[in-house]
Amino acid sequence: MDKEEQVAQLHWKIQQWKLRFQLMDEEINFINRLLDSNAFKPNTPNLFERIMDYKNRVEKINSKSMALRTQISSHENTLGGMSEKVESPSALNTYKQNDHLQVEVDACLGDFQNLKSEIFNYTGSIFITSNP
Repeated sequence: MDKEEQVAQLHWKIQQWKLRFQLMDEEINFINRLLDSNAFKPNTPNLFERIMDYKNRVEKINSKSMALRTQISSHENTLGGMSEKVESPSALNTYKQNDHLQVEVDACLGDFQNLKSEIFNYTGSIFITSNP
């Protein structure tokens, strides 16, 4: 595989990361609305504390994703410059940075998926239901 193909693959991967983060943003908006709603049984023990904990954890993940997006943008700019140059010694560092970012992105998205599951499992059992 030549250098142009490698750079194109790295750009494609970056676009996939960006898409996954956009989807995560939509899910975070939904979760925040859910946690701010009055859809839960009010007499649930520790309800307020749990909701506040979830909100804080969602915010930490959101902050982490924003920091990662900044790194991804910088990395993408580096790739753009790399495709214009003849093979450079920094190319290996760029590939290493890409691998490092992949690990960070996977960790962030994995943490979010775990938290989302935890929130949905908890809140799903304490919704106010109306009896017909």
